[in-house]
Amino acid sequence: MASPVLPARHPQARALALLLSLCWSGQALAQANPDLTTIPLEQLLTMEVYSASRYVQQASAAPSSVTVISAAEIRQFGWRTLADVARSVRGLYVNYDRNYSYLGERGFLRPGDYNTRFLLQIDGNRINDPVYDQAPLGGEFPLDLALVERIEFVPGPGSSVYGSNAFFGVINVITKAAPAAPRSEVALDVGQWGERKLSASTSWRAQQGAAFTVSASRYSNRGQDLYYREFDTPAQHHGVAEGLDYERGTRLFGRVALGALSLSLIHAARTKGVPTASFHQPFNDPRERTTDQQSYVSAQYRATLNGGAQLEARLFWGSYDSFGDYVNPDFSLNQDGSNGRWWGAGVQLTSRRFAGHTLVGGLELQRDYRLHQYNFDVAPYRSYLDDSGQALRAGLFLQDEMALGEHLLLDLGLRADHSSGLATVASPRAALIGQLGAATTFKAIYGKAFRAPNSYEKYYSYPGAGGQLANPDLAKEEIVT
Repeated sequence: MASPVLPARHPQARALALLLSLCWSGQALAQANPDLTTIPLEQLLTMEVYSASRYVQQASAAPSSVTVISAAEIRQFGWRTLADVARSVRGLYVNYDRNYSYLGERGFLRPGDYNTRFLLQIDGNRINDPVYDQAPLGGEFPLDLALVERIEFVPGPGSSVYGSNAFFGVINVITKAAPAAPRSEVALDVGQWGERKLSASTSWRAQQGAAFTVSASRYSNRGQDLYYREFDTPAQHHGVAEGLDYERGTRLFGRVALGALSLSLIHAARTKGVPTASFHQPFNDPRERTTDQQSYVSAQYRATLNGGAQLEARLFWGSYDSFGDYVNPDFSLNQDGSNGRWWGAGVQLTSRRFAGHTLVGGLELQRDYRLHQYNFDVAPYRSYLDDSGQALRAGLFLQDEMALGEHLLLDLGLRADHSSGLATVASPRAALIGQLGAATTFKAIYGKAFRAPNSYEKYYSYPGAGGQLANPDLAKEEIVT
């Protein structure tokens, strides 16, 4: 793909951004979350995190080096997407091809990969779809960052508690709880390149203890006019892709909490113009675009049992539709896309009944009941791919955090996963954690993770030069650190 360079005849594209935010709030905003960069190191070590072990623990005791990004940091730095946040995390970097954002860690980013080696969650619910295993990071991420309380990034292998895709790390986006006082907000953002965003949200707590949050937003921007010297000919508009970098979308979020039970809904739709003439398409054709539609529904139950054990159970359903309009060399239209539908359930028990031990164990099941991929020419109609399938994945995990002394912990974890077409996979993790001083923690960690091949890698096929062959015999991918 050619690298975009701004042409000299478009100097306005180099101008500094002008961003206006107009907010009306029904109630005074609650005090902002503290900026983590201003917190003393000793206090950071006692910060509580969830995502490393699937229960709340001090960051210093977690079997990983957890990075936490707060709502205050997101607001202070003006980050607009999850990809913007990821660029700020040490060891991570992001590539962008004017369509999707791709995440790499410490030098590992395979071209053509859709972030399949990172597990992305919202409030502990898996967001990676079952067709591509994509972790959406850019404009395709389905949640407004204004709804985020904090983001936890757990680097390293996490398959011992999360299974497949927790390969290079786990990203858990945790949303804000409804405040004690009712709060409503409407915001209008205006920015460079025709950016417009209108959002509205309201949250409140009822007298009976129920909590409600509802949010909706609509955004659009026309993008930049981009110059590609490889296409600089009179027949190809002198290499300038004009008006093709646009993006528009809608996001909806709703949650209701009734005591130990909570229900949540996320829906997002995005259309992105693609100015790069990808896949050998004619340059500067306005028909090239991709559309993504995502929906997630989950119900979660959390309760404290007799003896202090904590029970978590969840049911979830998801859908992901992705389709693109592509232009053939003869200027006819081709459509390529997929439909994914899945449901699942999980149960987890966390217990500190035995002195010096924190035990967590659970079972997860996911049924991918629709995995459909297609490709066809529109007129005259000609089908190149029409593949449908189903898949099942199940995992059983157990972890024990043992106190070997006042300042020494041993953390042992093991998970067994079974995925359709693969033998059962065992993923262990062991960590020795020592508190050497008030501001010093030593961690020695061993872990093994895996990634099961997805439906796209196994069954997508497109004939001809520059196409792709199906490979249903793909094996799992493993890493040991």
